Amino acid sequence: MEVILFMKDLLDKGAVIQRDKETYAIAPHLTGGLVTPEQLRKIADVAEKYNAATLKVTGAQRIAIVGIKEEDIDKAWSDLGMKPGAAIGLCVRSVKICPGTTFCKKGMQDSVAVGSKLDGAYHGRNLPNKLKIGVSGCVNSCSDSHTRDVGLIGTAKGWMVYVGGKGGVKPRLGDRVLMNVSNDEIFEVVEKIITVYGDNALGKERLGDYIDRVGLDEFKSKLGIS
Repeated sequence: MEVILFMKDLLDKGAVIQRDKETYAIAPHLTGGLVTPEQLRKIADVAEKYNAATLKVTGAQRIAIVGIKEEDIDKAWSDLGMKPGAAIGLCVRSVKICPGTTFCKKGMQDSVAVGSKLDGAYHGRNLPNKLKIGVSGCVNSCSDSHTRDVGLIGTAKGWMVYVGGKGGVKPRLGDRVLMNVSNDEIFEVVEKIITVYGDNALGKERLGDYIDRVGLDEFKSKLGIS
């Protein structure tokens, strides 16, 4: 009797099964997509060594090595010496960061500094469902902050805060809940949002679905926002 094996994502290895149902993609975590020449060379060397099909820049600002055989996954990670990006699982998947005042002439706030700190605090944190954060240094919103579960947009007066955005089959624009938040206050605000969501979502509710269920006013009251 023929035995059919169903391949699936390997969460503990940060490996995503590909369309061929035989190979996987792995994506090292790159904070805000910022990468050094040494890291680029290492990623390229690993891709070449294990005969990857391609390298793919992802929407989460990572570089995926696509087409790795299952038996090579552990060796590839060992050669990389880098942590996996949280591409799968019920957790904080990514913190997307624009160049902000660090590099961009249009930047109004330091999205690189704020986003990097948020990434260090939350990347991979377990939650009821996936959660994505976008940090944009100006209203052009190059980090897609309006369609992130938590979206920050910089202005001359501070940060605007949006919640509940998402893309996908049923996209949702985020609700603006705060304006003119200072750099000193923004981290406490994000912590409250994630804590309220983590403590109150039912089942595998996304943040936006939770807000729609209880109402925006109720959500804001739990944040201490009038």
